[in-house]
Amino acid sequence: MREKEMLAVVAALTKQPSAPFREDAVRAEIETQLSKCPHVKFERDAFGNVIAHYRRGRRKAAWAFAAHMDHPGWVRDKRGEMHFLGSVPEERRRNPKTKSFGQFAMWDLVPYEIRGRQIHSRACDDLLGCAEIICLFRELESAGAEAHCVGLFTRAEEVGFVGAIKFAQAKILPTSLTILSLETSTPRGTAEIGQGPIVRVGDKASSFDGPSTARLLAAAAEEKIPVQRCLLDGGTCEATAYQLYGYTCAAASLALGNYHNVTPEGKIAAEFVSIEDFVGMVRLCRALVLRRGKGRDPQKVLRQRLEANARSYRAFY
Repeated sequence: MREKEMLAVVAALTKQPSAPFREDAVRAEIETQLSKCPHVKFERDAFGNVIAHYRRGRRKAAWAFAAHMDHPGWVRDKRGEMHFLGSVPEERRRNPKTKSFGQFAMWDLVPYEIRGRQIHSRACDDLLGCAEIICLFRELESAGAEAHCVGLFTRAEEVGFVGAIKFAQAKILPTSLTILSLETSTPRGTAEIGQGPIVRVGDKASSFDGPSTARLLAAAAEEKIPVQRCLLDGGTCEATAYQLYGYTCAAASLALGNYHNVTPEGKIAAEFVSIEDFVGMVRLCRALVLRRGKGRDPQKVLRQRLEANARSYRAFY
């Protein structure tokens, strides 16, 4: 896909309003986008998550790519009362300028805008992760790729991974799959916006699978995709939830500005990411799917290198 086509997918998703348990418009747009892919079949589970399979040929899926469809916002409960759902400090939610969508509301911010080489939106987190999966499927379609991989689009992540937990409890997919959680996250450590997708070795609660992380890094190196390897421990992502139910997990993230719409100065503004980082993430996911059976096992390569180094010191032991 050309960059312009990828950004069209981003625009289509981010222009849809969303909040925890109120992901209907985003989900409908995701399903519309998936319907354009001849080799993608999708369904909803009992909780309303979307599970999509790109399948061409007879290969079994090794990877599932997961992103969530919600973003913090005000949601009306069954009694008609509005509650803010999502992790934003209470003092930042006072006297908000919001836009109502009936049963929920969001901050009244730009849905989608390109400023220089950045994507600005009221809900980069995590609609860009959803867009990455759609772009991945379209990339595979364009390449005529003989492959099988899965996309998971979950609900209500912002209140504690409710959709991911419901999905995992239902045992819809085998735990032999490795799940790659796709997120947008505040940069930590050496991570910077615009320096490539972040291969996330862990979050606030968990460390992720070493061999799977190594495969991500190997795929990036083989395709010369700039990436950053970092621990993003400012929060917790869906990979932690999936691991609790027996799945092997890795994670990758886009460095995000104004996480959950809060600026460093404490004001409310649109979130933003680098276009290059977004395109790089799509390329990384594509490389990961297509390298199956190709390239050397990065864990084996490292083991052999360390063993050779140990042998070189035989004169001392």
